Amino acid sequence: MFGFFESEQNKKVRSHIQNLASLARVDGHIDEREMNFLVAVGKKNGLSASDVRGVVANTSQALLALPDNDSERFDQIFDLVDMMLADGVVDDNEMDFCIDMAEKLGFRKAIVGVLVRKISMGVRDGLPREQIKEESQSFLNYHTSSSHPTHGAGL
Repeated sequence: MFGFFESEQNKKVRSHIQNLASLARVDGHIDEREMNFLVAVGKKNGLSASDVRGVVANTSQALLALPDNDSERFDQIFDLVDMMLADGVVDDNEMDFCIDMAEKLGFRKAIVGVLVRKISMGVRDGLPREQIKEESQSFLNYHTSSSHPTHGAGL
């Protein structure tokens, strides 16, 4: 039982992999491209391929660790949308899951659908991640500042 000694960052990465695996399973299975994507995200964050496969196999045992800041929240929803697009087919269940996860990550319900679609279009158009992030930040600043002048942007 290594969970007690696991670093907070490691818990976040494993939780993120768990979220991505849940999205991949929405259509009933994780295909090879989706698993390769999960492994790539894990490696980018310091996990080995076998660690990622272990997390995917044991997703029901992991605890959800939410991101601490807006940048991490965006990165998680970006990866979820990227995962949704990994198999080339976007079904309504996957889109609904991404929207639901965006809400759980702390994005306002009124704008999560548009946010997920903006990220999806940016990925499909081949835009760099940072450009999508900047454009999403502008969108969120505009839509949250007018309705909640004292509340942060949400990204």
